[in-house]
Amino acid sequence: MRKICRVQSSTGMTPEDLPAYSDMIHPVVKAVVALGGSATGREIASRVVQDLAFTDEMLAVQRSNRPEASVLLERVYWARSYAKLIGALESSRRGVFLVTALGKELAALPDAEGRQRALELDREYRRQRARRGRQEAATEPDLDPDDAALAELDDGEAPPGSAGGEQWRAQLLARLHQLSPDGFEEFVLYLLRLYGLELERVGGTGDEGIDGIGTAPISPVLSSRVAVQVKRYDPNGRAVGREVVALFQRDAQTKGAERAILVTLGKFSEPARRAAILTSPTVDLIDGDRLTELVRDKRIGVRTVTVVQVDTRWFDRFD
Repeated sequence: MRKICRVQSSTGMTPEDLPAYSDMIHPVVKAVVALGGSATGREIASRVVQDLAFTDEMLAVQRSNRPEASVLLERVYWARSYAKLIGALESSRRGVFLVTALGKELAALPDAEGRQRALELDREYRRQRARRGRQEAATEPDLDPDDAALAELDDGEAPPGSAGGEQWRAQLLARLHQLSPDGFEEFVLYLLRLYGLELERVGGTGDEGIDGIGTAPISPVLSSRVAVQVKRYDPNGRAVGREVVALFQRDAQTKGAERAILVTLGKFSEPARRAAILTSPTVDLIDGDRLTELVRDKRIGVRTVTVVQVDTRWFDRFD
């Protein structure tokens, strides 16, 4: 018989007093939506703790065989993993989680209804897994908070090969330009998270020209506060001018940003490029060509065979 190890907190709270992981699947999906449609594991955990108002006492409950781990946070990680397994989230190899169409539907439901629906999906998944037998059951998600093993290649994604041709760039930019402004913002924040940035989506009225704010890693012990602005301009339209960059710099400065990132599908004028490095905070300019490079390097929405091919349907989730 397996021995169950329990440790209560200093005030007497035990694991049985805490929410089950299945009760947190819906809050996890809602957290990813609130964070802009994508989020790292750490961002999800932090948002769920905030949204559900977990107390220090609740977070302090541990088990004797895992005295270094919070039982409650483990259950948040389980909820995140099962949100992926039921199809409400998907993840890349970098451990960034992206909400799916099912996830958006789930998050839009009222809390009670959403939790009930998530519970039904969880039960159905586990019933199907039991029928598939022990081999499938052996692929249980790891509980390590920093686990990147959950980040897998998308189904059907081919190994990288020769880039070949340039037509794919125009095709990719055209597909991104078809996204709504909000959808394009969500996509860019997702992409930047894949490169290690931790971002909170701002947007909306009173955003002061800032679409995202957070931190960018400089080294394992240093980071910089960064502001992000996204411009879904026509790839074939006029170049972004100096005045846009200068205004963004002022807005970023009011947010306390030390660095800034301005992303567009189009081009930047030479005066805009000069302005980006003359005033603090300096602005990293990502134009359409650079954006396609970043997308290709992370292999999201593109497949490389003998040439880079754009999977236009992949971007439907941001429509």
